[in-house]
Amino acid sequence: MVIIIPLAKIAIAISILLFVVTYLVYFERKISAWIQDRIGPNRVGPYGLLQSPADVLKLFFKEDIVPLAATKFVHSLAPVISLTIAMSTYAVIPFGPDINLFGQKVKLIVADVDVGILFILAFASIGVYGITLSGWGSNNKYSLLGGLRSSAQMISYELSMGISVVGVLMVAGSLRIYDIIDHQQGWMWNAFIQPIGFITFVVAAFAETNRLPFDLPEAEPELVGGYHTEYSSLKFAMFFLAEYANMIIASCLIAALYLGGWHLPFVNTTSLSEGWLPLISVAIYLAKVCFLLFFFIWVRWSIPRFRYDQLMNLGWKVMLPLSLVNLVWVAILVYYFKI
Repeated sequence: MVIIIPLAKIAIAISILLFVVTYLVYFERKISAWIQDRIGPNRVGPYGLLQSPADVLKLFFKEDIVPLAATKFVHSLAPVISLTIAMSTYAVIPFGPDINLFGQKVKLIVADVDVGILFILAFASIGVYGITLSGWGSNNKYSLLGGLRSSAQMISYELSMGISVVGVLMVAGSLRIYDIIDHQQGWMWNAFIQPIGFITFVVAAFAETNRLPFDLPEAEPELVGGYHTEYSSLKFAMFFLAEYANMIIASCLIAALYLGGWHLPFVNTTSLSEGWLPLISVAIYLAKVCFLLFFFIWVRWSIPRFRYDQLMNLGWKVMLPLSLVNLVWVAILVYYFKI
């Protein structure tokens, strides 16, 4: 059982991730159609529900084209890095409190480590290597510019994101995500205690996931497709999967760090600890994640892309000072009010 349960968790997590990403693309198309007063996918399957699986199947049979001048090993390695890093991060994200399954206590997390936040930040920082190497290995000037933009963007916004997370850690007194969530019972959500840090983290999450209005590494009108210009078939699908997987990770983190995880105001969720009742807590957490995913999609189809100088100015002249102000504010709260 020591080996079987972790392996089962990994298999279930990967299966759910692949399913959710497939239909997240479908819902993004539907939501964008709703925002733009269009119909969206409605041909393949009832209500177009089979459109995304059909697209995945199509990518399986597409020809894998590698430019003659590309560095073939690096060109093939880059999407593998992006997808592996994105999927590995799910190992330390909890999806609910412990449940009793067949008389045994089971944690709804693959690996409950004491430094979960550090694990996520570390993996997020090296995830950019996949994009950077794809730009360099393609031997395409547009791809190279996209890779360089992604590197600069990551450096600019990861600093603000890290400082915002420090405020959360000061309040919770732990790097363990379970402890951070449990500290937010009742109205003690970090989004209320440190709203500046919450907004800073959300904006940085958009930049880290390369979503509009921060999708400068792709920027179709300027860079054709940026870092994935020279990719097709399954390699392109891996980049696509990694982007949506990162968006889900960002939503899970925002819900866990700032929106109370599976806790609700005025509801004692700690009483939901017997039998199958913890699944209600899981539903609460997933509802928050789904709302945040909708928010990611909503923003993409509502706000235009920044210019690159605006992106840099926002990161260094606005986000960084605000994150430092938030850190001072949280230090005052912790020292004087013992929150």
